[in-house]
Amino acid sequence: MAGRQRRRASGRRAGGRVLLAALLLGLCCRAAPERLRYAIPEELGRGSLVGPLARDLGLSPAELPARKLRLSAEKRYFGVSGDSGNLYVSERLDREEMCGEAPSCSVSFEALVQNPLNVFHVHVDIQDVNDNDPTFSKAALDLEIGEWTLPGARFLLEMARDADVGSNSLLTYQLTSNPSFSLAVNESPGGKKEPELVLERALDREKQSSFQLVLTAVDGGDPVRSGTIQIRVNVTDANDNAPVFSKRVYEGRVQENVPAGSLVLRVRATDVDAGSNGRVSYCFGNVPESVRALFSVDSENGEVRTAGPLDFEQKSKYSFGLEARDGGGLVAHCEVQIEITDENDNAPEITVLSVSSPVSEDAPPGTVVALVKVQDPDSGQNGQVWCELSGEAPLSIAATSGGSYKVVTASALDREQAPEHRVTVVARDRGSPALSSRAALVLEVSDVNDNAPVFEEAAYSAYVAENNAAGAPVLRVHARDADAGANGRVSYWLAGGSAGAAPYVSVEARSGAVYAQRSFDYEQCREFAVAVRAQDGGAPARSSTATVRVFVLDRNDNAPRVLWPAAGAGAGAAGEVPAPAPFEVVPRSAEAGYLVAKVVAVDADAGRNAWLSYELVQAAEPALRVGLHSGEVRTARAVSERDAAKQRLVAVVKDHGQPALSATATLHVVLAESLQEALPELSERAAGADSPAELQFYLVLALALLSALFLLSVALAVLARLRRAGPPAVLRCLGAQRFSVAGAAFPADFCEGTLPYSYNLCVAPGRALPEPACLTPTPPPPLPSLPAEELLGAEPCGERSPSGSAGAGEPPAHPDAPQRAGNGRCLQCREEAAGAAVDRGGARGRPERCRQPRPLRPGSLARSLAVSAAGRAASVPAVRSRAAARRRGRRQRPAAANRSRSQSQSRERSRSGRRIGGGAGAGGGAAEMRAAGRRWGRRERALLWGVLVAAWEAAWGQLRYSVAEEMPKGSFVGDVAKDLGLDLPALRDRGVRIIDRGRTQYFALHGKTGHLVTAERIDREQLCESVQQCVLRCEVIVEGEMKVYGIEVAITDINDNAPSFRETEMELRMSETKAPGSRFPLAEAHDPDSGRNSLQSYELSGDDHFSLAVQAGPGGDQRPELVLAKALDREEAAFHELVLRASDGGEPARTGTARIRVAVLDANDNAPVFSQAEYTVRVPEDVPVGSTLLTLTATDADDGTNGHVKYSVKKITEKASKIFQLDGETGAITLAQSLDFEEGNSYEMEVEAGDGGDLFDTAKVSITVSDVNDNAPELTVTSQLGAISEDAPSGTVVALLHVQDRDSGANGEVRCSIAESLPFRLEKSFEDYYRVVTSRELDREEVSEYNVTVRAADGGSPALWSSAVLALRVLDVNDNAPVFAEASYSARLPENNAAGALVLRVRAADADWGENARVRYRLREGRVRGAPLSSYVSVQAETGALYALRSFDYEEVREVGLWVVAEDGGAPALSSNVSVRLEIVDENDNAPQVLYPPAKAAAAAAGAGWAGVELAPRSAEPGALVAKVVAVDADAGQNAWLSYELAKATEPGLFRVGLHSGEVRTARFPLARDAARQSLVVVVKDHGRPALSATATLTVVLAESVAELLSELGSAAAAAPGEPAGSLTRWLVLAVAAVSCLFLAFLLLLLALRLRRWRRSQGLPAASGALRGVPATHFVGIDGVRAFLHSYSHEVSLTADSRKSQLRLSHGSCCDTLPARPPPDEPAPLLGDDPNAAPVSASDHARSATRPSVPPLPCALVLGVLRGDLRSGKAKLRSATRWVRAALAAGS
Repeated sequence: MAGRQRRRASGRRAGGRVLLAALLLGLCCRAAPERLRYAIPEELGRGSLVGPLARDLGLSPAELPARKLRLSAEKRYFGVSGDSGNLYVSERLDREEMCGEAPSCSVSFEALVQNPLNVFHVHVDIQDVNDNDPTFSKAALDLEIGEWTLPGARFLLEMARDADVGSNSLLTYQLTSNPSFSLAVNESPGGKKEPELVLERALDREKQSSFQLVLTAVDGGDPVRSGTIQIRVNVTDANDNAPVFSKRVYEGRVQENVPAGSLVLRVRATDVDAGSNGRVSYCFGNVPESVRALFSVDSENGEVRTAGPLDFEQKSKYSFGLEARDGGGLVAHCEVQIEITDENDNAPEITVLSVSSPVSEDAPPGTVVALVKVQDPDSGQNGQVWCELSGEAPLSIAATSGGSYKVVTASALDREQAPEHRVTVVARDRGSPALSSRAALVLEVSDVNDNAPVFEEAAYSAYVAENNAAGAPVLRVHARDADAGANGRVSYWLAGGSAGAAPYVSVEARSGAVYAQRSFDYEQCREFAVAVRAQDGGAPARSSTATVRVFVLDRNDNAPRVLWPAAGAGAGAAGEVPAPAPFEVVPRSAEAGYLVAKVVAVDADAGRNAWLSYELVQAAEPALRVGLHSGEVRTARAVSERDAAKQRLVAVVKDHGQPALSATATLHVVLAESLQEALPELSERAAGADSPAELQFYLVLALALLSALFLLSVALAVLARLRRAGPPAVLRCLGAQRFSVAGAAFPADFCEGTLPYSYNLCVAPGRALPEPACLTPTPPPPLPSLPAEELLGAEPCGERSPSGSAGAGEPPAHPDAPQRAGNGRCLQCREEAAGAAVDRGGARGRPERCRQPRPLRPGSLARSLAVSAAGRAASVPAVRSRAAARRRGRRQRPAAANRSRSQSQSRERSRSGRRIGGGAGAGGGAAEMRAAGRRWGRRERALLWGVLVAAWEAAWGQLRYSVAEEMPKGSFVGDVAKDLGLDLPALRDRGVRIIDRGRTQYFALHGKTGHLVTAERIDREQLCESVQQCVLRCEVIVEGEMKVYGIEVAITDINDNAPSFRETEMELRMSETKAPGSRFPLAEAHDPDSGRNSLQSYELSGDDHFSLAVQAGPGGDQRPELVLAKALDREEAAFHELVLRASDGGEPARTGTARIRVAVLDANDNAPVFSQAEYTVRVPEDVPVGSTLLTLTATDADDGTNGHVKYSVKKITEKASKIFQLDGETGAITLAQSLDFEEGNSYEMEVEAGDGGDLFDTAKVSITVSDVNDNAPELTVTSQLGAISEDAPSGTVVALLHVQDRDSGANGEVRCSIAESLPFRLEKSFEDYYRVVTSRELDREEVSEYNVTVRAADGGSPALWSSAVLALRVLDVNDNAPVFAEASYSARLPENNAAGALVLRVRAADADWGENARVRYRLREGRVRGAPLSSYVSVQAETGALYALRSFDYEEVREVGLWVVAEDGGAPALSSNVSVRLEIVDENDNAPQVLYPPAKAAAAAAGAGWAGVELAPRSAEPGALVAKVVAVDADAGQNAWLSYELAKATEPGLFRVGLHSGEVRTARFPLARDAARQSLVVVVKDHGRPALSATATLTVVLAESVAELLSELGSAAAAAPGEPAGSLTRWLVLAVAAVSCLFLAFLLLLLALRLRRWRRSQGLPAASGALRGVPATHFVGIDGVRAFLHSYSHEVSLTADSRKSQLRLSHGSCCDTLPARPPPDEPAPLLGDDPNAAPVSASDHARSATRPSVPPLPCALVLGVLRGDLRSGKAKLRSATRWVRAALAAGS
C-alpha cells in the first residue's frame, strides 16, 4: 500500500514537471519558432500528452484544418491530434532500447504545415527513470581456486550491468559474509566499479571442496533496485594424490572363442583429487604386442574387452599390467590375470605314424598292424580322447603310452575271405558336444600258403595206344589253389606211382598236361599208374596228389619171333667163329607125315595180333609141308632118292593183325640115314679171329705191376732217409718236459751255454707264398714252457684268437710283410740243443701262444688294457727294423749276389744282434694289469649304474636332453641311437624317424650317426613366451618294432634380448606447483629373457631435480617411479631431460634406454564458460552432409594459452561420434554423415571447452532427428540351405527369412511374395520371420539349380521394395546306375603283344552328378589258366581303358573272357557290368617241331644211338614206305599247316617225301651202285607269314637184313669223326711206357744221390780239431758235447700241396750267422773278433764270437712236429748230439 502511494506521489510530481517544461518550451518556441523541444520521461503510456504543438507553432484551432498539420512519416513514436494540434505519445518509449547506454536520449522529427508550406523541427528528450535492476550475465559464477592459492589472492568477479543511466546506474556491491572470502571493489579508470573476491585464508579441498557466495549489486535509483549472482567456488586439488585401484590384482575368466568386444572384467581406480586431477583414464602398461592384439581397455570406464580371438590351446592364461592416470600425470598400476577357459573347439587330431601293410594272414591275434597317435589340444574332459574302429574287420585298437594307439589283429585273418580290410579310426573327445575325427586305414592281407591245391578229380584214367609218338599228350590234370600270387601258382610234377612208371610220362609244370616220354610198348607195360603232385609256390609249399592210371592199348607192332630155329644161326658175332646153322636129319626112308621139326614162334602182341599162322614159302623140293597153326614141318610125301641131300626150307610165320606182320625161319634139312652121313654136309665153318680183350688184359696187368713197384721204391727210399737222419730234430727244441703231463721245464737260465734254433713255420691249405712271413723271428727271450696242444693249436694268420693277447715285449709286425689269405696257420717254435724249453712271453713269465688277439669290443675291459699295453710297448725298441729293411733289400737284389756282400751284411746283422740282444719285455706288466683291473672294477660299477639309469629311462620310453636356444641348424642335441640301444645300420632297417608335435619340426635324426640335431632355429622367447621352463617334445618312431619313444628337449635361455621400453621417448607434464616428494610412475621395460637374463635394475640420469624409486609389483616385477626431489620453477627451466636405463643380469649385461622429457606447466586460475548449460536442436534425417547444426560458444577470461579455448567432445557414443563432427576451434557442430531416424532419433553428447591450462567447462548438447520415409524393407536371409537333396519331401524348409522396415507407421508395414511358378511357397513363421518351403518334389535331372526371388514391399507412398535371391542347388541322389555304351564288348589281340598294350576302351555313363556320376572301372575277379585274371589284363579305373599286362601266347591262351564292372561313387554305390571277350589272334611264332626222327642231341641224351636210322631192303619197289617224318606246329590255322620236302639226299632220285604226309618212300628201285648208307635231309615248313621251317635228318641203310644193318652201323660208328683217334689199347701201351720211364729215372736219381753223399763223406776232415783254441766259457757241455751260445733261425713254408712246400735259410732271420762256406780270399775266423765290428764291452765279449752256419733242417723235422711224433728226453739228447757234431763239421 505504501508503495502504491509513493508511486502516485511520484506520478503527480512528474506531471507538475511536465507542465513546467511545456510553459518554458512555449516561451522558447516563440523565440525560435522553427525549433521546438519537449522533454518527457520514458515509459509514458500511449496517448500521453507531450505538448501543445499547434499552439507552440502559433496556429489557432481554426487554422488547423486548412494548414494540415502533420509529422514526418518515418517517426512512429509520436502522433499529432488533428483537432487540438497537441503532440501525443503513440508507442511505448524505452530509453534503454532506444538509446542504449548513451547519457542523453532524444527523438527528433519534423512537423509540416500547408498553405503555406512550412517545416518545424521538433526534439523530444527522453528522460531516464529507474526501471531496470542491476543484472549479471549469468545466474551463477563458478570459480576454481587451487588449494595451493595463498591468502590475499584476488579473483576478479563479474560486474553487474544496469541499463539505467545517471544516478540510477551508480552501483554498489555487497557479498555475503564468509570467513574465507571478502569483497573488494576497485574503480576502473573509466569510473566503473570492479568487484574482486579476496581470499582471506588458505583453502583445503579435503576439508571443504566448495563455497556458496552471493554477490549483490545495488543501483542509486529511487527506489533502489538490486541484482544478485550466485558465486560457487570450487576448490581444485593440487594433484597430490595418485589414483588408487580397488584391487591390486584383478582376476577374470573368459571362454575361448568369444566374439571380439566381449567384456572380460572392469577395473576401477579412484582419485581423491578433483577436476582434471581426479579424472582417471586407463591404458595398458608395457605389455607385449600380442596382448594388445587380444585385449583392449576402455580409457574411460576401465572395461577390459577382447580385441581378437582367444585360443586356449595357444595360451591358457594372460597376465599384464594396467595403468590408471589422472589429469595431472600421476599413475597407478594393477595386474590383470585373465584365465582362458577351454571350450571343446578342437577335434582330436589323428596321425598315422606307421602302417604295416600288407600283413600276413597268418599273423597271430594281437599283431600290431598300425601305430596311431591321437592328440587333442583341448584340456580336461575336452582333451580326453577315446578311439574306436568303425567297419567290420578283425581288428581292434588298444591304447599305449603317450597318447598312442596300436591297431592289432583281433582274430585270425583269412585273405581268401577278405583280401583287404578298410577300417576307420574314430577318435572322440569327452567334451559337450563331443567332437570327433576320422582317419581311414587300408590294410592289405598278404597271402600265406594255407591252402593246398585241390584236383578236380581224385583219380584220372587215360587210354593210350602203344607206339605213340614221344611227347604225345596223354591227358591234362587241373588243380586249383585258393591262395594268390606265388602261393596260388600251381606247378605239377610226378610224385611216384607204380614201379618203373616215372620214365614213361612227364607232366608239364605249368599246365598239368601229361605227355608220353617215350613210345609205349604194350608188350612191356600194359598199364601203369603215376601220382601227379600239384604243388603251389608258397614257402613252405603245399601239395596234393592225384592218381593217373594209364592203360596202354595194343597195336600190331611186333612181328612174330621165331624161337626155333634160332634166327641168325650160322653168323657169329664180330670176331667170333660163326655158329653152325640148325639142321634136321630126315631119314630117306621117312614116309609122308614124318615129323621133321617144329617151327616155334611167339608174338609179343595180344589178342588177334598174336594169332600165328605158318606157311612154307621156299623149299628146294615140295616134299615137306608145315602145319598152318602148329608150325610142325612134316614130310608131304615119301622121300625119294632124287631129292637133294641138303634141303633149305623157309617158313613164314604171320600174325593176324592189321596190317599183318610176319617172320621167316630157315631150316636146313639133311636127308641122311645117320649123323655121320650128315657131317660132311655140315663141315663148313668160318675162320675165327682172336679177340683183343686178351691183349688189353695183359697191358693193364703190366701197368699195375710197374706202378706198384715204383711206389714201393719211393717208400723204401723215404724210410731209409728217415732212418739215417734219426728222430725229428724239432723234438729236441721242444724238450721232454715240454709235453709231459707234469709240465716240468728246464730252468729259466738255460740261455747260458745253449745253442737254440728258431723256425718260422707257415701252414696254409692253399698255395704257399714265396716269402712266408707270418711272424718275424727275433732272438728268443726266456719264457715259461707251453703245452704242445697250445703250440700246435695255432690260430689262423690274420685272425685274432678269442683268448690270446699280445705280449708287452712283442715287436710290431713288419709293415711290408705280405698278408695271408685263407685259413693259413702260423706257428713259431724254437729248438734248444740241450732240450731247453721254448717261451715267448718275456721276462715276466707270461706265456704266449703264436696267436693274435681278437679285436676289442667297444666299451669292454680289453679297451682299457689295450691302451695300457700300448703305452708300455712304446718303450720297447723296434728290434727288427734293420732286419726287415735288409729283407726288403734282399728281395730286390738279384739271386746271384756275391758272397762278399753277403758276408758284410752278415757282420752288420751280427753287430745289430749284439746291440739289441738284451731287449726283453718291460717289467711289471702283470702288476700293472692287476692294478688296471682293480681300477676298472670301480669303473665297471659306475658304468653299471649308468647303464641301469639309461635302461630305466628307456623302459619308461622318455629321453630328455637340453640345448641352448639360437643354436645353428644341425647342432648336436643327443645321441638317440645310443640311448635307445639301436645300431647304426638298424636306423635304416627299422625305419626310425622323428615326429614333432608342433607345426614346425625343430629337430631331425641324423641317418648316419643316430644323433638328434636341430633342424630349425630355436627362439625360446618365440616358443615359450612368459613360460619359465621351455620344453619341446617330439617322438621317435621305430617302425620296425612299432614302438614310440618320447623325447623332451629343454631349451635353455641365453641373453639374446636387451630390455626394451614400449616408448623410447616419454613426456611428462608437471605443474610448477608440484610439491617435492611427488611420485610419477614410469613405463616399465620388457625383457623376453628369463632368469638372470631378464630385467634386473633401473638407473636414472640427467637432472638433480628428480630421483628414481623402484617399487616391487605383486608378481615380483620392478616398477620404476620418478620422484620429484626439488621444487620446479618454470621460469628457470621449462623442460627437464632425463634418461632411464634398464639393465638385465646376463653376461655380458644388455641395457635399454628411454628418454624422459618433463615439461613444467604454468598455473591456470580461470576456466572457460559456455554461454548455455544445455543446447537443443531438431533436424530432419535428410539434412545434407556438411551442414552446420549449431555453434557452441565458450569464453575464458584468461590470457595467452590459458585463455585459448578448444572444444572437444567429452562424452559421446561411438555411433554419434561418427555422425557429428565438432570443430575444436570454432565450436561448430557439423554433420559428418547422413542421419537416419531409424538408427537413432536423438543424440546427446557432452562437450568440453578447455583452455591451455587444463581448466575446462562442459555443456550438454541434445540433437533430435525427425523421421523421413527413406528406407526400403530389409530382407535378411537368416538361414539358407545352399543345396537340397532331390529326394527331399514336400514341405522341406529351405530358407528362413527376416523382413523389417526401419521406417515407422505405414511405411514400416511390409508384404512378401514369391513367384508361383517355382516349386516353393512362403509361410509366416514368427512375427517378421518367413519360411521358404518346397511345395512339391524336386528332380535334379530336370532342374539342377533354382534362383528363388523373394520380394518385400512396404506400405509407404510411393512404396519401397527390396528383394533377395535364394540360390538353391539340387543335390544329386545316387538313383541312376552307370550304363555301358554297348551291351557287350569284344576285341581281337594278336599274340606276342607288348606288355601294356591297349586292348579296347569301355565307357559307361551315369545320369547322376558329381561323385555319384564319377564312374570307376574295375575287373571282376577271375582266373585264367590257374592264374588271377588281374595278372593278364588290367583296366584303368578312370578311363575304362583295358590294357594287356603281359604278352599273350596263343598256344597257351586262346580266349579270355572277363567282366568289367562300372561303379559310381555314390553311397551306397550302384554298379553295372559288361562282358568283354578277348580273342587272341595267332601269329606264326612257332617253328615246326620234328618229333621223329629226333634231333641228334636229344637222341644222344636219351641214349638212343640208332635213332633216325631206317632199314630199306635193296629189293624194295618204288613207293615202298621207308619212314615217316613226324612234325607238329604249336600254332593254329594256316600257321600250323605243314609241308615236307626233300632238301638234301645222298642219291637225289632214290627217295621222295610226301608233301603233306611226310612219308619217305622209294622213288625207284635201289641199284647196286647206290651207297648202302643214305642220308636224307627233310625240310618241314609251315604256311605262316613269314614261313618258319625245321629240318630232320634221316639215315636210311640199304640192307636186306638186320645183321647187315648192324654191320653197316658198326663200321660207321668206328669211322665217326667225333670219336678219339686212339683206342684203349693204344692208351694202355702209352701208360705202361710212361710209368717205366719214370721208374727208371727215379732209380738213376737215387744212385746219383748216393754217390754224391759218398764223395762228400770222404772229403770231411776230423771234427776234433775244429774247436781248437776256443775258450771253454763259450760252450756248455752236455754228455761231453759242446755247443755254441747263439741261436739260428729257419723259415719253413708248408701247404696242402707238398710239392710247393719249401725250406729256406733266411739270413735276415738268423742271428749272428756266417756263410756256410766262406770264400777263399776272406777266411772266416771261428772264434776271433771281427776287425770291422764295433768295440764291445768286456761283458759282451763272450757273446761276440762268429757263429758257424748249420746244415739245412730237413722237412721231416717239420712233418714230425705237425704229426706230434715226439720221443723221450734221452732220444732227444742223442739226436741233438748228432746234430751238433754235424754242425761243427760243417763249420770247419
